[in-house]
Amino acid sequence: MPSTTITSPNPPADPPWYQPVADEVQLFEAAYLARMPVLLKGPTGCGKTRFVEHMAWRIAQGRADKSSNAAPALITVSCHEDLSATDLIGRHLLLDDRTVWTDGPLTRAVRSGAICYLDEVVEARKDTTVVIHSLADHRRTLSIDKTGELLQAHPDFLLVISYNPGYQSAVKDLKPSTRQRFVSLDFGYPSVELETTIIAHESGIDLAMAERLALIGQKVRHLREEGLDDGASTRLLIYAGQLMVRGIAPRRACDVAIARAIGDDAAVHDAIADIVDVLMP
Repeated sequence: MPSTTITSPNPPADPPWYQPVADEVQLFEAAYLARMPVLLKGPTGCGKTRFVEHMAWRIAQGRADKSSNAAPALITVSCHEDLSATDLIGRHLLLDDRTVWTDGPLTRAVRSGAICYLDEVVEARKDTTVVIHSLADHRRTLSIDKTGELLQAHPDFLLVISYNPGYQSAVKDLKPSTRQRFVSLDFGYPSVELETTIIAHESGIDLAMAERLALIGQKVRHLREEGLDDGASTRLLIYAGQLMVRGIAPRRACDVAIARAIGDDAAVHDAIADIVDVLMP
């Protein structure tokens, strides 16, 4: 079965912290009200998963304020190359001397009205995207061939998927028949000012050092001519800040959390080291 993370139906007192970059919060809320499936596109570590967690909390709060019914959970599936449609829908399992049906995470979300988030969906096997087609259009149904059920999605169910279009090969890209079923929100790295705020909040480092890290991230992302395919994610910059807060020297923190995390190319390491030498004390 796939690796899943299921949040409690009762939302936490404090929301998962998220710094809006544009109008993505308002767009997601509007899509949820219309029950439009949502596609999040953007580079790794730019905040897509945190955004979904934040929006699930906001939606849960809204429902809790207006109804005594349990607010919807967030079910997250981290997709990988071995993830099949069976993993998502469910399977028969042996229990003692009998066979019982066990719902997969997608089926649980459809039945209960949860938000189901398929992270990096193009990494899953091809049969996976076919399964979600009927859930991502006007039908909002899920066919379970092994039990003969045709499930109508709970009114509160919402399907959200994500992927990194700059990283995927053409073989793994989303087909138009899948893509055009979703409202598409583009995510990118924030401005230096916003990223400074994010790094400071998430790592606990002071604003001056957070700004240095944000500038390093911006400059590293411009190293395309050095053969760098993917830039320093906001996540890596936060990691560097967290190491510094715990006593690691700034340049060493940047080396292990940024340069060596990005790749093994010596030329790229040297180029990042040059940037760090200019910006770090």
